[in-house]
Amino acid sequence: MMRDALVAYLICSVPFGLLLTRFAGLGDIRDIGSGNIGATNVLRTGRKGLAALTLALDGLKGVAAVLIAGRAPVISAMFAVVGHMFPIWLRFRGGKGVATGLGVLLALAFPVGMLACATWIGMALWKRYSSAAALSAFGVSPLVAMIFGEPWSTTACTTVIAALVVYKHRCNIKRLCCGEEPHINFGAL
Repeated sequence: MMRDALVAYLICSVPFGLLLTRFAGLGDIRDIGSGNIGATNVLRTGRKGLAALTLALDGLKGVAAVLIAGRAPVISAMFAVVGHMFPIWLRFRGGKGVATGLGVLLALAFPVGMLACATWIGMALWKRYSSAAALSAFGVSPLVAMIFGEPWSTTACTTVIAALVVYKHRCNIKRLCCGEEPHINFGAL
């Protein structure tokens, strides 16, 4: 069980946004925009292909961490998100866990993951705030898990992941409340 958790943590601690922007000659993504290593901040570089690749790789590492887990996929799922958010390679300052968390949900409980993704897309299109979309997507996931009759361990896992996402978005929540949160620039897409 602990081996699976450690493997999930290490897989998901790979900072694809940082690596891809460095390989593309854009420098350190943490010096741009929000300073985050995720796809939304990579999009701020104007390189939508890199942002899409970051999104895909961050999501896929979450999927991989759950699928290769032995007897403890739920524990691996939580450690996967923690690995992305608090990677040892970046002195425990990583991303906000959105793409990795969605990947984890898709692998752990596909219907829950699909509804979380749909919620993210719907909120992003409606409100144009990536943070509000993420908070909504993960906020509904425990309820969706309960409605779909997922095992209690999966519902608990979605609750822990949602709490972690809220924690990592605490500055965004303050900016949303003050009307200072930047919108998603769909023109960059």
